[in-house]
Amino acid sequence: MRFFYNIFVHLLISSMKVGALFNYKLKKGLAGRRQSCEIVQSKIRPTDKVIWMHAASLGEYEQGLPVLEKLKEKFPDHKILITFFSPSGYDNVIKKNNIADAVCFLPFDTEKWVKEFTSHFKTDIFFTVKYDFWYHLLEELKNQETKVFVISALFYETQIFFKFYGTWFKEQLKENVDWFFHQTRHSTALAKGIGLKNSSTAGDTRFDRVKKLRDRDNSVAFIEGFKQNKKTVVFGSSWESEERIAEIVASANHQLKLIIAPHDLKRVPHLQQIFPNALLYSQLSENPSLQNSNGQILIIDCIGLLSKLYSYGDLAVVGGGFHTKGLHNILEAATFGIPVIFGNHYTKNPEADEILSLNGGKAFEDEFFAAPYILGLMNDDGLRKQMGANAAEFINVQPDATEAIEKKLKELLDF
Repeated sequence: MRFFYNIFVHLLISSMKVGALFNYKLKKGLAGRRQSCEIVQSKIRPTDKVIWMHAASLGEYEQGLPVLEKLKEKFPDHKILITFFSPSGYDNVIKKNNIADAVCFLPFDTEKWVKEFTSHFKTDIFFTVKYDFWYHLLEELKNQETKVFVISALFYETQIFFKFYGTWFKEQLKENVDWFFHQTRHSTALAKGIGLKNSSTAGDTRFDRVKKLRDRDNSVAFIEGFKQNKKTVVFGSSWESEERIAEIVASANHQLKLIIAPHDLKRVPHLQQIFPNALLYSQLSENPSLQNSNGQILIIDCIGLLSKLYSYGDLAVVGGGFHTKGLHNILEAATFGIPVIFGNHYTKNPEADEILSLNGGKAFEDEFFAAPYILGLMNDDGLRKQMGANAAEFINVQPDATEAIEKKLKELLDF
């Protein structure tokens, strides 16, 4: 199976090289990987002890961050390395203040590239988030006597480890991972069912993070002036479908305020075509008096504000679930006690199923069914506030996953 895994990795590399001819993100990812060794060599000395977190993308980074922060507290002299597989995760984190000494792309999982990359520093503690497993990397780290963990692990029945041909993959995990901290009891049971006894249920660290969001200062300049105490719908990480919902809602109820934060800033010109009279957030920065105008729609043309913007909303529409983009973070909205609306084309999102079961949100197959529901809910204060309370309670009752992980790590790392 090792032979076939190597073929898979080389096919992945080849397909990304071809895709890079047509896709900017793939091109950026390939270029970034060529710089990874140079980045770590410039930031980390060979004698430094390193805590390394790998995240596939931004969502996984946010899950791992609370644990990384705790480890940094316990080991303040260690250097922090964060690697990403996707450009979207890398781009968002590199532009923010973060605790890392070095941030770069994860090299492709060939024996040669992994050995070269890891030879430049000494990894004391490594953890990957959720289910981003790269086998040459895990094997090499264990050969270097690194402590290896999986944070917020999420196993499901269709993964290769549960197939008759997945024995090699299962054995790699058993041999090279010291402990799995699972999000759910079901995931833990699946892992133990295939012999991964080094597993425990810790919960989802994202809940710890979004609980903290409510305690910070969530004010955003100019938003109070734009909102003018009117009911407001926040469209977070929007794609085409969510923007169509915004178009319908805005035209049907001129009293509502809409704040639209697109998933990709390249969508801003398209949004301006749909909403020619909309304000841009950058315009408010340049001319603050515009905030007191009667504008109905505000387009956010910068990054880093969304999790605070939800605090101004009476309802949130979260993007990615109406087609195949992948549902974005609904917890950042739910923590502020507002109903969350999204598309039902999502997979491997247990939090979405749970919030629906508690009536803290609503999922729709089609955006044209979602829009009338949103309009009705914005006119029904009682139901909307009850759904928002349900969403907040869903967040409140979740266990402190970071605390559970820290307790186990104290035992495993002896600190």
